[in-house]
Amino acid sequence: MAKVTLKGDPIHTSGELPEVGQAAPDFTLVDQDLAERSLADFAGKKKLLNIVPSLDTPVCAESTRRFNDYAASHDDTVMLIISADLPFAQKRFCGNEGLDNVVPLSMMRDKAFARDYGVLLEDGPFAGVTARAVVVLDENDRVAYRQLVPEIADEPDYDEALQALG
Repeated sequence: MAKVTLKGDPIHTSGELPEVGQAAPDFTLVDQDLAERSLADFAGKKKLLNIVPSLDTPVCAESTRRFNDYAASHDDTVMLIISADLPFAQKRFCGNEGLDNVVPLSMMRDKAFARDYGVLLEDGPFAGVTARAVVVLDENDRVAYRQLVPEIADEPDYDEALQALG
């Protein structure tokens, strides 16, 4: 179990992020068309998992914009934006923001992803959604980089995450 904070108040997660070098846990998440997606759907590509509590918050929105900009010029990489938001809200957000280089995925049917990646918030006002984290996977779905952002209200380290993509 890891600990993060929300405006200084401690919150516990369900576990730890996967270790660098480890095979990433597979997942089943829901895309904007209500189809189930897994790691196999993005085979052969580098993947950046931008794990956020909700796209309806300023920091989550900003990180999605930043990773969308990077993806525009990197065809070998897919940016997965993972949140507890319903697919309809994710689609509306990305449409309103003109973000077409990211793939939003929802945990609406199951929280197994959040538990398997150790980011499910166990207590505090956001219990049941995810902590803020970034996980970079190589083309073979091995963890190349991970960051559990210590303060949920802070942005991730964009430079380190993008460097890990190569």
